[in-house]
Amino acid sequence: MTELEKIAYAKTYIEKLANGINPLTDQPVPDADSINNVRISRCLFYVSDLLRQIVENGGVSQRKTKTAKVPFQLDYEARKNFRYSETPIPISEITRRINELIQSEDMKKLNYKFISDWLIRAGFLVLVTNDDGTTTRKPTDNGIQLGITLEQRQGQNRVYTVVVYNKVAQQFILDNLDAAIELSQK
Repeated sequence: MTELEKIAYAKTYIEKLANGINPLTDQPVPDADSINNVRISRCLFYVSDLLRQIVENGGVSQRKTKTAKVPFQLDYEARKNFRYSETPIPISEITRRINELIQSEDMKKLNYKFISDWLIRAGFLVLVTNDDGTTTRKPTDNGIQLGITLEQRQGQNRVYTVVVYNKVAQQFILDNLDAAIELSQK
């Protein structure tokens, strides 16, 4: 008897048990028997279905295997479809709009952190340590000239500051996106 035949045979036993039948005698099991408990019966049906899948797939379960995603890349044609905002928007929104342009589900998404890190390296943002010990990003003089500013926003419990990018700064990021992509792939 092959391994697949053994699995198919075991499946018939489990299926009978799930249906409240003794697989050895083919007689119904008394209603009070624990095998007739709904939870146990459901579990046995589940196992029976798994065994069916294994038999149908030649001995391999149908577990979803994660395919390795390809690194983020965006061709220049796709970049033309970026939706620029006339009002300044945060880097997370810029990144979300960039990721909308991805045409393949097998591609990693770009994380806003790589764009921010590139802007820090390029001298348009700087990390500043606050009085409470937290760090925040703030535009440098070059960043302000480019169109990167700070904006006060009202959260649920407090007012907070966010770095926002006007249309010129958004265009600058798109024009230099390859540098941020290169940083993301290191």
